[in-house]
Amino acid sequence: MASASQRGLDDATVEALADELAEATRTRGIVERPSARHPAMTVDDSYAVQRIWRSRREADGHRIVGRKIGLTSRVMQVATGITEPDYGVIFDDQVFASGSTLEHGRYANVRVEVELAFVLGAPLGAGATEDDVLAATEWVVPALEVLDSHIRLEGRTIVDTISDNAALGAMVLGETRVRPADVDLRWIGAMLSRNGEIEDSGVSGAVLGHPARGVAWLAGKLGAHGDRLEAGEIVLAGSFTKPMWVERGDEISCDYRELGAVTCRFD
Repeated sequence: MASASQRGLDDATVEALADELAEATRTRGIVERPSARHPAMTVDDSYAVQRIWRSRREADGHRIVGRKIGLTSRVMQVATGITEPDYGVIFDDQVFASGSTLEHGRYANVRVEVELAFVLGAPLGAGATEDDVLAATEWVVPALEVLDSHIRLEGRTIVDTISDNAALGAMVLGETRVRPADVDLRWIGAMLSRNGEIEDSGVSGAVLGHPARGVAWLAGKLGAHGDRLEAGEIVLAGSFTKPMWVERGDEISCDYRELGAVTCRFD
């Protein structure tokens, strides 16, 4: 836990916010911005909220299988008005294979982003470098992230997005796996389509210049709190397209060229 000097809220308020977001997760609800209601709220407060929210899901029997990094690219920071990355956890019931049908009504404010997923073969902790990430990564897999925001979008700050588990709803993983040494991870391009129409495109180097840098950043953040990334975890390294809104019935496809296509449908 953060020290008192890094916290602006008392424990009771933090727990109440976590329980409010846990209920919103269950009901697909939207809550008012914690930052607006609690102006003294800090980044450490928001990660404390996230940890309690996470413990509620674990108590319900869900298992953490990975982490996500958000707001790593310039295009995403401009889109949200936020200037630093955040991170959250990925649970076992949030992972889908390419070709899956997802229940649109399960999520709030449904949007999709284009990302690379790093599947770790070794743990990473404090002090990890980009080279360490590449050495520890067993596979890189093309992916889509489904955003699921339970905090009102207008005027959000970094403490709002962190409290809301960095707005992760689900991830859809492609079938193609590549070793980091076999591809230039800065130059993986993708074209995102909705119902057969190309809506956006991007290149993976938009994520901090190299997507492995986001994973190293995350390892450092976790290491500062005595945590680490574990072997077997999947890390969503950050989006290199803007969030694309999705409606019920939409067919989504992302063409990663040599890495194949990742598809899903929202029922």
